[in-house]
Amino acid sequence: MNDQEHTSAQSGPADGGEAHESSFASTAPQSPTSEPEPFTELENLYAENAGLKDKVLRTLAEMENLRRRTEREVADAKTYGVTNFARDMLTVADNLRRAIDSIPAELRDSADAGIKTLVEGIDLTERDFLSRLTKHGVKKLEPQGQKFDPNLHEALFEVPNPDVPTGTVLQVVEAGYSIGERCLRPAKVGVARGGPKAPAAEG
Repeated sequence: MNDQEHTSAQSGPADGGEAHESSFASTAPQSPTSEPEPFTELENLYAENAGLKDKVLRTLAEMENLRRRTEREVADAKTYGVTNFARDMLTVADNLRRAIDSIPAELRDSADAGIKTLVEGIDLTERDFLSRLTKHGVKKLEPQGQKFDPNLHEALFEVPNPDVPTGTVLQVVEAGYSIGERCLRPAKVGVARGGPKAPAAEG
């Protein structure tokens, strides 16, 4: 009997100890879920903001370039859109000049009032026609006495002349014209040869 009581006394505390440990384990605080550090999140926001700012600046730059390119294309279209038409109209200017040049100077002086009026009318028509071309950016070249420029002139022949620099335009066979900053039709000219070397162009 004493042995049984002693055995039950030993087994009681052992069971109670296991229950106590289990209860302690169940009530122990759990580790909190890991969250990003504030400084790391702030750095990410700064990086994202910098990327967005760069994209905005690039977009604005592209829009500005597009605006300038569009303005330039519109200006070019306005200036050079009539190139083909203006080139065809040069024939009219040529014919007016030929009509005036075909009348000798002595005939003009001795002609009656009707012929003089006709010549003056043709001359006035030519000036008015060239003035209207000028309003559309078409200008007549005046290369006489200037240095030959292959961008504006077409040399048909050379004229031996030791008194003027080589390459000077001495004769204009057919008038040339420009439109805007471009050559519409080069002037056909004769240039001097045999004189001193022409000075180099500045710039």
